[in-house]
Amino acid sequence: MVLRRVVVTGLGALTPIGNNIEEYWNGLINGVSGAAPITYFDASKFKTQFACELKKFNAEDFLDRKEARKMDRYAQYAMVSSDEAVLDAGFNFEKLDKDRVGVIWGSGIGGLETFQIEMLNFAAGDGTPKFNPFFIPKMISDIAGGHISIKYGFRGPNFTTVSACASSTNAIIDAFNYIRLGHADAMVTGGSEAAVTIAGMGGFNAMHALSTRNDDPKTASRPMDKDRDGFILGEGAGALVLEEYEHAIARGAKIYCEIGGGGMSADAYHITAPHPEGLGAKNVMLNCLRDAGLQATDVDGVNMHGTSTPLGDLAESKAILHVFGEHAYTMNLNSTKSMTGHLLGAAGAVETISSILSLKHGIVPPTINHFTDDENIDSKLNFTFNKAQKRDMNVVMSNTFGFGGHNACVLVKKLEI
Repeated sequence: MVLRRVVVTGLGALTPIGNNIEEYWNGLINGVSGAAPITYFDASKFKTQFACELKKFNAEDFLDRKEARKMDRYAQYAMVSSDEAVLDAGFNFEKLDKDRVGVIWGSGIGGLETFQIEMLNFAAGDGTPKFNPFFIPKMISDIAGGHISIKYGFRGPNFTTVSACASSTNAIIDAFNYIRLGHADAMVTGGSEAAVTIAGMGGFNAMHALSTRNDDPKTASRPMDKDRDGFILGEGAGALVLEEYEHAIARGAKIYCEIGGGGMSADAYHITAPHPEGLGAKNVMLNCLRDAGLQATDVDGVNMHGTSTPLGDLAESKAILHVFGEHAYTMNLNSTKSMTGHLLGAAGAVETISSILSLKHGIVPPTINHFTDDENIDSKLNFTFNKAQKRDMNVVMSNTFGFGGHNACVLVKKLEI
């Protein structure tokens, strides 16, 4: 069977450092931190009192008020980012076969805030069950993809991937496979998350996963730095329109890049900690290269999972050295989580978009907040510390690893006609 080629024809982003693609990219290359004290609730008694929230975002600027009230924030974010991506793709809806266009979305948690609100309201009552009729449709993690398909009438494959922080990368890989196997001509894919809530912050604090650098939030996310002390919780969404190459060419679409391949693996080690030698991370990158039919020496850069956790950054760095050998020292590595924080299920989408924009613009966004080398991490590796670097990029990998040992990696490359 001949696999069909898959390209990217639309992008959309809603992030802590920019509410659209242009703003997001400008924030990335200028090293902007999205971290700030939490405004959504009183976090004064929490171990961590800051996060990477969206800035100046009002759902009703984009969505009908009644419709917005039927959606959890994570679904609102999905709608706004996917609207940007679909518009960017420039479809002629009168000619588009909507039976051949689907939606595969990713979210690690879904409507956490909705669940929290309903449970708090119930607990404050007299025990009489008084729940919002939209409670379940707002909360479930598959509803974002449903909203997208309903708005546009896309009747192709539609489901949600849930693999913690790897969710949206798995969604992209699934969308890629559905197209190249001939089950669809185009797919809207990506992911969204809105876990900056009482439950989200409290839960991750209880795990000791978050940075507690409350005195200096903007420098708290420090991937690969000796003094890193955990990740910063972020929120937002990233959306991509993937399309079969000939289908895109036939309609004269703008093409950003080609999806070269995707890889998946499991650590099979621990519910939260990575394998100390990066075994799963090593395997997922090797699987991705194998799927793309490329050699390690073909890769120019890796957008690392790079969460700023003591164990995770070390394990991923070891895995990169294992996979790429001496070539690792010639590549640009970076962690955009140093700026956006960790968007959990949406991380893979926004970071794949960063990788695509690196191909387009020939610039590698920095890993900000580096102050002190970690003696356990090879200092000869180029982590693109603190300042963006110009580089002609042809092939970039993007890594995402989730609790439970879920690993996913996607490879994007410049289009070769």
